[in-house]
Amino acid sequence: MEQQSLELKNVLFTRKILAEDVIDNAYNVAKKNNIPLLDYLIENNLINSKQLLFYQSELFGLPVIDLEFFDKENYPKDVIPEKIIKQYNVFPLAKSGNKLYLAISNPANVEALDAIRFSSDLTPIMILAEKSAIKHLANNAFGEVEVLFDSDNLDDSIESYKEAEEAEEAEGIEDQDDTDDTPVVKYVHSILLNAVQSGASDIHFEPYEKQYRVRQRTDGILEEVSSPPLSMSHKIASRIKIMSGMDISEKMKPQDGRIKLKVSKAKGMDFRVNTLPTLFGEKIVLRLLDSSSATLGIDALGFEDTQKQLLLNVLKQPQGMILVTGPTGSGKTVTLYTSLNILNSVERNISTVEDPVEINLQGVNQVNVNNKQGLDFSQALRSFLRQDPDIIMVGEIRDLETADIAIKAAQTGHMVLSTLHTNSAAETIVRLMNMGVASFNVATSVNLIIAQRLARRLCPLCKVPHKIPVAALKEQGFTDKQISKADIYKAKGCKKCSKGYKGRIGVYEVVKITPEIQNIIMNNGDSLEIQQRAQKEGFLSIRQSGIQVVLSGISSLEEINRVTLKD
Repeated sequence: MEQQSLELKNVLFTRKILAEDVIDNAYNVAKKNNIPLLDYLIENNLINSKQLLFYQSELFGLPVIDLEFFDKENYPKDVIPEKIIKQYNVFPLAKSGNKLYLAISNPANVEALDAIRFSSDLTPIMILAEKSAIKHLANNAFGEVEVLFDSDNLDDSIESYKEAEEAEEAEGIEDQDDTDDTPVVKYVHSILLNAVQSGASDIHFEPYEKQYRVRQRTDGILEEVSSPPLSMSHKIASRIKIMSGMDISEKMKPQDGRIKLKVSKAKGMDFRVNTLPTLFGEKIVLRLLDSSSATLGIDALGFEDTQKQLLLNVLKQPQGMILVTGPTGSGKTVTLYTSLNILNSVERNISTVEDPVEINLQGVNQVNVNNKQGLDFSQALRSFLRQDPDIIMVGEIRDLETADIAIKAAQTGHMVLSTLHTNSAAETIVRLMNMGVASFNVATSVNLIIAQRLARRLCPLCKVPHKIPVAALKEQGFTDKQISKADIYKAKGCKKCSKGYKGRIGVYEVVKITPEIQNIIMNNGDSLEIQQRAQKEGFLSIRQSGIQVVLSGISSLEEINRVTLKD
């Protein structure tokens, strides 16, 4: 990366594109923040886009295309997930054999090329194009959110509601039914659009005695986005319940529903909805379900190279069990579905049972748990075993019956993937034995355990170096070798991010069940013995993986401390 930045700097000097002090400053700031000079120039609009194309072409030896004359209808569809196209600002132009001709605005972005190579299983051939032209092409192909979120939209809806409420009170009119243009409908729609645009994972509508609050969780952190009048609370609840197909007259029992929101002509977003009666009304939580997150590829998840290879090797095995563990919201479902996506082929019969199904995956038979109809995890598993399965995914192992059936399936020629709510790989083993699963069955069926957390990524444009005393680093678990070359950053904050962070990355503990660990399990060893053996065999704990993320400059020590368990 540094060599490419230096070469670009020399080209800019030679061609006298920018003043020398501007080039020097841009180069130094980019180097200090560990980002490519090209990225810095693009993000800060320091160079004309057409000029940039010309000099990129000279620097990288790549051809240039004017996308205005590109046939927008005949691009190779479904070769790259939409999320990758928009995240890295690329677009597939043509496919020939195992080659994928790709419009790209930043050819120095190695991460983008790796993600494309993995998700498409094709070799990307880069062709330079203007960033704005690629973005326009992608929006035409996939659609974009039609109404840009603006806090004024919410304010206008709230003011309109107050005016309508005052008019109704003055005229003695009872509450009117919701129509598509009422303030409440517009307000709810704006909240949902804002969540989609900002990449939120959840929205919380919360009534209190003297306040109504709307919060959304972005990159794992809840933030308040609006505080409408308390008198709007029951209308907001009714509107959301209508949208999600719930019974609006039932206010004393929890309900579950689902919303399909059309955010553009070409794109929709699913929301999983749950209501809960509280002291002052119904609290409603919406979970945004983004199917494209499961097709990003394993490289986008954040595994260390050795961890990634461990998972890929186990996925090649014909039978056994892979368990993913971690707290709610730690990305377990995405890890499971990324694994299923790797396994998904016409030669394999794959079935999943979930509560509920969150991500739709073509080619996979997905079953929703329905306890009212007697369809629980164990019942679905029994049915799967009569359906000639190759791979089974169980959303969660909650009881001994489900655990027993899943383990027997893993011992009889099937690959089984599932989750448990524990904090580490060692605790997962002990949890299964505490459920009542025989230690011999655990040792011979479980192949791999992944414990994980999600940490916020530092914004590459504004992160700043963080000097920490050596004694403090040692207390945090850094080794002398790591301290000697530690290059640690912290959050600052800019207009491109949220308080210094942008996006999230997984932090993992990946433990393969080796013969030595099997012996400890069969001798009913405790979690400490299993953990010590895993450490001795070189498997990184979540804490150690987190330290690696800090040293790589991807996240801050403060953030890693927030999400990892300390040794």
